[in-house]
Amino acid sequence: MSSTSPVQLAPAGGTEELARAELYGLLAQLWIAPPDDALLRQFKSAVTQAPEPGSLLEAPWQALVAAMRNTSTQAAAQEYDALFGGVGKPEIFVYGSYYLSGFLNEKPLALLRGDLERLGLARDETRAETEDHVAYLFEAMRYLIAGDDVAVCNLEQQRRFFRVHVQPWVGQLCDTVQAHPRADAWRAVAEMTRQFAAVETQGFDLLEQ
Repeated sequence: MSSTSPVQLAPAGGTEELARAELYGLLAQLWIAPPDDALLRQFKSAVTQAPEPGSLLEAPWQALVAAMRNTSTQAAAQEYDALFGGVGKPEIFVYGSYYLSGFLNEKPLALLRGDLERLGLARDETRAETEDHVAYLFEAMRYLIAGDDVAVCNLEQQRRFFRVHVQPWVGQLCDTVQAHPRADAWRAVAEMTRQFAAVETQGFDLLEQ
């Protein structure tokens, strides 16, 4: 998997699948690195209303837009480094294996690598992060929604990948971020992530009924 590519904030009126893919891409960008000037400029002009007024995502989307408008590249970089970077052990881990097993590079990562291989996805060797980084998982979901290979990019593959590799632990990550005293802008990122995961969970629940 390559590093996250630039995304456009999906406008109101776009298709539901486009909105899902773009939101996964946007969240991937915000979890992999602090926003640059270009992304913050997009937030300056982003609509503050969710595509579906009154939906579960409206309030967290408005809060995310506000948080990104109230930060700067320097402040965001400092916050990101305080939470997820630094020398040695970071304050907050963003890897699925840590939340699922208590350790990095454990069995959940091996399972994920097998599933990614079956989907035709591979790690970008130029990146230090392992495949269970939350941003890479969101990029995989984005691909499964928006990719052209219908044998791979379909609802059943999305459902399975989300159930196994995202749903079991992403809420714990959000809890950890929101409880951290240094979290500011990423408190809004975490809440947006939590609510989006809840919407995705509900959607996949309906598929199984």
